[in-house]
Amino acid sequence: MDLNEKADMIGRLYLGLEQIEECAEFSALIPEVRTNFVYASREATSPEDVLAVDGRISVVDGFPAAIGKIKFGASGYMARVLLEIRKKDPEIRSIIDFANSSEIADFLKTYCKEKRWDFSVVDRSQEPENLKDEEGEAISWMVEEAIRAAGGKMPRIFYVTGAVGKEPVSILVGKDPVEVAEQMCELARNYHASGQKTK
Repeated sequence: MDLNEKADMIGRLYLGLEQIEECAEFSALIPEVRTNFVYASREATSPEDVLAVDGRISVVDGFPAAIGKIKFGASGYMARVLLEIRKKDPEIRSIIDFANSSEIADFLKTYCKEKRWDFSVVDRSQEPENLKDEEGEAISWMVEEAIRAAGGKMPRIFYVTGAVGKEPVSILVGKDPVEVAEQMCELARNYHASGQKTK
């Protein structure tokens, strides 16, 4: 990847992150494992080609806050999820994860229906043991299951149920981190307005 693409990517992820950090409502949607926000280069093949927030995004004084700087290779799991998604839909270059619970799940079903977004649920209890990698994840199965459950299309949002030692998480996908941040903040504000303010 050339210097121009790197500079453009850093600028766009920074702008997206700025929106997230100004959205107090998103604080209620940050999971225990914290949030990461990732952006893949056009020809990304490994986590080193994926820009992410080093140390993830946490909550400071009621607002989302990046713990570290934006860096290539700063994400393991979310970068690998994005790379797997891109095998199915190369248009998607950015994703963000957020909390899930029965209240959030109910809200997401209604919200996605209103927005006419494809949405699906992945039941982690069905995860095949034989597909797990050295980190205990079956990411390719998870992405394929999200698509299958959405009727064969990559959903805008999918959530993965919890399992032993695994927190349930939701994932929002998009073409660009500025778009992803706008959609995430709008969702967070709607969730807050719905009265469901706790995870």
